[in-house]
Amino acid sequence: MKAQVIRSFGDASVFELTELPTPEVKPMHVLIKVKATGLNPLDTKIRSGLFSGLAPAFPAVLHGDVAGIVVEVGEGVTDFQTGDEVYGLAGGVKGTGGALAEYMLADARLLAHKPKNLSFAEAAALPVVAITAWEALVKRANIQAGDEILIHGGTGGVGHIAVQLAKWIGAKVYTTVSTPEKAQLAKEFGADVVINYKNTLVKDYVDQYTGGKGFNYIFDTVDRENLDRSIEAASLYGTIVAIAVSQDYNLRPFLLKSLNFHVVFIEIPLLHEEFRHINGEVLRKVTPIIEEGKLRPLIDPNTFTFDEIAQAHEYYEAKKAVGKIVLENNW
Repeated sequence: MKAQVIRSFGDASVFELTELPTPEVKPMHVLIKVKATGLNPLDTKIRSGLFSGLAPAFPAVLHGDVAGIVVEVGEGVTDFQTGDEVYGLAGGVKGTGGALAEYMLADARLLAHKPKNLSFAEAAALPVVAITAWEALVKRANIQAGDEILIHGGTGGVGHIAVQLAKWIGAKVYTTVSTPEKAQLAKEFGADVVINYKNTLVKDYVDQYTGGKGFNYIFDTVDRENLDRSIEAASLYGTIVAIAVSQDYNLRPFLLKSLNFHVVFIEIPLLHEEFRHINGEVLRKVTPIIEEGKLRPLIDPNTFTFDEIAQAHEYYEAKKAVGKIVLENNW
């Protein structure tokens, strides 16, 4: 089969088109004819060597998000059969194959049936961001109808899904953005209050919207430097869920507000087999919400083919994308 691989870490030019043996199906796995994949920050960090410890063995096939068609079913698989359209976060890290190939061998527990109202490209944009948002809002923060939540980065990959999911739950959603254009997008996704953090101080919007008490729930989808803003915006005994943190972060600010702090890293089910069931279970819960029209991906208008993987990574790293970058398999 054709595959885009890396044989060393580096910039986007390290991708190389090559031929690899098609994976043989094994128990509890399915073989997927890959139709599309999404590009996530982790993919670029593995490629560059920043997260070298998570990389598959060289020649490495990257990318975890996948949408495609089951072409072979392994022993013990009962949820899928040949011809099923599926999607999932199913590889791209050590011990697994990636989606940048004609075929991908995937543990069936990591997959779900593709939403009927989405194309393969649309479905491929969702697994990482949908699982992350569900893990943060439902499992960690456990927000309920009527709760108020501040979501940082309301038009980012995870953020725009989190806004929609929080609205589906019934929460009142406040979100931060950086431009008027992104503010309009956030409103279209259902945000009740949109805050331009470029021209509004944290103290000012905390005073305006919470009477100075702070937000009980905050989901920080931005970078680790933004965590200071989340702490400042949080109420006493509040809950913060983050997806990007530093290993040497000072915990004293959390102590002074007695905050509940959660970190979400959804690669755990890929790296530790006993948790493999989590990804598929979450996607099976998210799929009906998508099919109801309550959850949709924001996809950058510039789509790429698998032959254009280097350009896609360069485009992402130039911070030009609005929404998720998707690559369609042209082989």
